[in-house]
Amino acid sequence: KQWYQRRVAITAGEEDTPKGESEMQKMKRLAAEKKVADAAAKKDAKPARVLKSNVVLDIKPWDDETDLGEMEKQVRSIAMQGLVWGDCKHVEIGFGIKKLRMSTCIVDEDVGLYDLEEKIEELEDFVQSVDIVSHNKI
Repeated sequence: KQWYQRRVAITAGEEDTPKGESEMQKMKRLAAEKKVADAAAKKDAKPARVLKSNVVLDIKPWDDETDLGEMEKQVRSIAMQGLVWGDCKHVEIGFGIKKLRMSTCIVDEDVGLYDLEEKIEELEDFVQSVDIVSHNKI
């Protein structure tokens, strides 16, 4: 009989509260439930962390007659969302041949490192090959 009465009370629209709960206890319980729901919503609302990487590339020219200044301009002309070019050094390879050592900062989701390598290697008049010297997550 008690089970049936409780079932009728729930289906009739009464709230499922513990028997003998005062109005103050009910308010405290509802406030605690709201606080937990707000905390969960706030946690979900935080923006996702943007993952970035520092990448250093060695860009090798065809020979010692390749104009490294023009090669650097051509490489820097490559623009992609999430790509920022850093400094550039001319590093001696040997026999009077130098290579470019360029640093860049990339947003991992936007810039594919192998895509960037391919775009640099498409500069066939200047670039023989591209090597990744270092790749560090920020």
